[in-house]
Amino acid sequence: MTVEGLTKIIDCSALTMPDPEAEVTGAYIGDLLSWVMGRASEGDAWITIMSNVNTVAVATLTGVSCIILAEGVTLDDEVLSTAKNKGVNVLSTVMSAYDCAVALNGVLR
Repeated sequence: MTVEGLTKIIDCSALTMPDPEAEVTGAYIGDLLSWVMGRASEGDAWITIMSNVNTVAVATLTGVSCIILAEGVTLDDEVLSTAKNKGVNVLSTVMSAYDCAVALNGVLR
């Protein structure tokens, strides 16, 4: 499934989608950035509530297909600009991290 396809199936919206064809192959939930760096896999949709510029850096390092900001979290303009420039897809949802993961499980299985 692509990131663009994901936005059409689960309740989320794109804040920035420079790479809509990025393949989503799994999911990872985490807010401790150093923990995510060591455990998220390339192709994962990363579910978090963290929205600072370091989140974009971690997404770039790990190769996740997108960041999904849970619980209605959004990005400020500076972080949004950085995400666009680095080619990081960022989605936002009002769902909790748990509900988002359940929705992803239904789509990815």
